[in-house]
Amino acid sequence: MVAQAGSSPAPSVRWLQLIAGIVCMVAAANIQYSWTLFVPEIQNANGWTRASIQVAFTIFAVVQTWLTPIEGYFIDKYGPRAVVLVGGLFTGLSWVINSYATSLTGFYVGAVIGGIGVGCVYSTCVNSALKWFPDKRGLAVGLMAAGYGSGTVFTIIPIANMLKTSGYSATFFTFGLIQGAIILLAAGFLRAPGNTEVVYSSNVAQSRRDYTLGEALRTPVFYVMLGMFICTVTGGLMAVAQLGVIAEDLGVKKVEVNLYFFAMAALPFALMLDRILNGFSRPFFGWISDHIGREKTMFFAFAMEGIGIIALGTFGHNPWAFIILSGVVFLAWGEVYSLFSATAADTFSSKHVGKIYGVLYCAKGVAALLVPVANLIMEATGSWATVLYLVAAMDMTAAFAALFVLKPMLARHHRLNAEAANATQQREAIARA
Repeated sequence: MVAQAGSSPAPSVRWLQLIAGIVCMVAAANIQYSWTLFVPEIQNANGWTRASIQVAFTIFAVVQTWLTPIEGYFIDKYGPRAVVLVGGLFTGLSWVINSYATSLTGFYVGAVIGGIGVGCVYSTCVNSALKWFPDKRGLAVGLMAAGYGSGTVFTIIPIANMLKTSGYSATFFTFGLIQGAIILLAAGFLRAPGNTEVVYSSNVAQSRRDYTLGEALRTPVFYVMLGMFICTVTGGLMAVAQLGVIAEDLGVKKVEVNLYFFAMAALPFALMLDRILNGFSRPFFGWISDHIGREKTMFFAFAMEGIGIIALGTFGHNPWAFIILSGVVFLAWGEVYSLFSATAADTFSSKHVGKIYGVLYCAKGVAALLVPVANLIMEATGSWATVLYLVAAMDMTAAFAALFVLKPMLARHHRLNAEAANATQQREAIARA
């Protein structure tokens, strides 16, 4: 059923919550989005294979995502501030451990600690946006996710420069301390909203029935969203972890592009542009979905990602094409984290959304298992084309499923909720009479 507007919260209160959450997300972003810069340096220093080093990224992503339902439980029990404080401590500790690591096992331990830390920060901040802004759910969670998706735009160049001058160990240590301290400071501002501090949307169908995790898992629509999430997150996650490797194999990593007023190698230029577009896409598509609906927005975004990936595999040997097309992929991929979280809250309400979206977010962990597989396929075929075409097909499948599978299922879901609510009201009226 479509929720009616309620009491409006004090604007300064909920926007302060949003800003504090964004700061935490920006500080936590390096562990995922700057990892690709460290992989070549670690390989050159130790002689390990790329696939074995990338296992650390897979471990991080799996731990970050698959522990989210547990973190959702702790958010509901202890509140957002306590969970983010733990997240900040672990996020900083992760890179400090990496700075001392002398074996692959050391990096794998750092990945586990980082996965726990970033998972605490990410799940809590997204949960906060969903609960504080039901009337602007797509925009709010998009802004929160943008902090995570584009936060490294401020650190890509400093990290790259420090890697050249000081090595990866010193870089891990310095930025680990910085990002941990920022999260710990910002966590002090976080709290959960009261019952009278939220206002619901009048444009998007939103359930007023608070589904428990068990009830959500018994609905078919949950598994449709889970399958779509896996399909769409795979391509973007592969690009995040492998973009530096793909650039090297395509022969454009160190090719300098000239913009007349400055020149930069293709890979760092692409990474900087990708972070900007990845961050922009989350609030942008979230805001669009608040007005035209989640399913239509999903169709356009997922189709754009699929087409962009196909074009990257075809034209990526050209440095300018590599930069532009990788930007298109990140522009179309970033919104998955705003659209699926907002859709989950719309469908199952926000009381238990931390646990419900936590399980849905495990799609990222499933997709992370496919990142090393991409390396194996590339080595077997000698080209990234096969990998890129496969993930593009997954994106296109999800795009059409949004319109022709998810949309009618959600319409039926909300209709049944409305009928059940009306029946309950009638029984209560008869009982009172």
